[in-house]
Amino acid sequence: MQTVQMQNVKGTSDYISGEQRLRRQIRNLLEQQFYCFGYEEAETSALSELEWLTSKYGGGEEITKEIYRLSDQRGRELGLRYDLTMPLARLLTLNPGLRLPYRRFEMGKVFRDGPTKRGRLREFWQCDADVVGVAGPEAELELFQLAIQSFDKLDIPVIIRWNNRSLLAEVLMALEVPESLLSSVMLTLDKLAKISRADVAAELSSKGLNASATKQLMELINRDPQQLTLNALAATYTLDDQPGYREAQTLQQLLNSLEIDNVCVFDLFLSRGLSFYTGTVYEIFDATGQYTSSLGSGGRYDGMIGKLSDRSELELPAVGLSFGLESVMELYRQQTQAQAVLRTPIDIDVAVIPIGNTLVEAIRTSGLLRNAGITTITDTSGRKLGKLLNSLYTRGIRFVILIGEDEVRAEKVKLRDLAEGVEIAVPVEEALYRLTQICL
Repeated sequence: MQTVQMQNVKGTSDYISGEQRLRRQIRNLLEQQFYCFGYEEAETSALSELEWLTSKYGGGEEITKEIYRLSDQRGRELGLRYDLTMPLARLLTLNPGLRLPYRRFEMGKVFRDGPTKRGRLREFWQCDADVVGVAGPEAELELFQLAIQSFDKLDIPVIIRWNNRSLLAEVLMALEVPESLLSSVMLTLDKLAKISRADVAAELSSKGLNASATKQLMELINRDPQQLTLNALAATYTLDDQPGYREAQTLQQLLNSLEIDNVCVFDLFLSRGLSFYTGTVYEIFDATGQYTSSLGSGGRYDGMIGKLSDRSELELPAVGLSFGLESVMELYRQQTQAQAVLRTPIDIDVAVIPIGNTLVEAIRTSGLLRNAGITTITDTSGRKLGKLLNSLYTRGIRFVILIGEDEVRAEKVKLRDLAEGVEIAVPVEEALYRLTQICL
């Protein structure tokens, strides 16, 4: 039989020890922030009907081609979730009695059959927060504040780049871009940070744009950033009465009033590749520029829930934010406190060691300690006592309970403090009391 090499599937990883504790630490911190802002937790299935998952109101061609597809034993076509937004739509459809506005958060694995790079895997965690039932920009503002506060707690300086797809569509139509090509052109403009402007121009020409539209688009791209502010765009393209511009301008005024406009920066060419976004879109980046991948993203997807369910009463305003745990981890792990977690083994307070035929008594004693909340291991390795005690002390375990046959007959245990080099024989109840005072 041919031996198959055991390895992780490309784009997937296993996490152990300090690495996993650090990941849990980040998730716990985000969970605290979600609760702090009044969001309720939800958990949704990773499996969906493929036809629904690839519907035209889903992620668009750029995403649907990355869906992992499978079938069950009855031949039904299924897909693994590639984000947590589509499952939210299903959740709301199947639970129409949820009180609005509905603030929900969910943390879980998603799956994408796409290219991999640093911080981008094929199986990865997303940590999402969504507001359903609020039409105004105050929902976007709340999510911006949630992101800023969360990254502040993580000691990671960030920039939130934001735009409004409706506004961008209004600008593009003023430049003679046909409505049928708007989404495709937006997708190309979204690549400006990743490919050269010459490649952008070539890609725009390949879409069937006329020469005039392509020329005007490239002139727009090459303008000084000061000419790409909301006020400058309104003056140039007469946008004052356009709904997308008004939405963006209202949000900008709120950001200015709260003095977070230096963190939340308008970016005309940001559009994101997901076709279901209807208004504001945003991405979060490392403010130092050392890490180029997105740390999080989101946007407004009004009406999508009702369209997915064919129920007009569920065509609700909605906006979401997603943290990418893998990317956040890449930055967070470089910090001093994170390095300490990675290097330090799990905190264990006590090791209980049976000597002779005392395994039952040792296990019973360990149970008493654990019930009291004291982290305890039972060491049954049978190693020579001197070497074992040195090993336990090296691992940072300060206290040891030794239970030999003499101790069982005397109804006592030996409690040894490895740091102080002190040992006493006491009833197990007294040992428990002493350890509770020190360890808890």
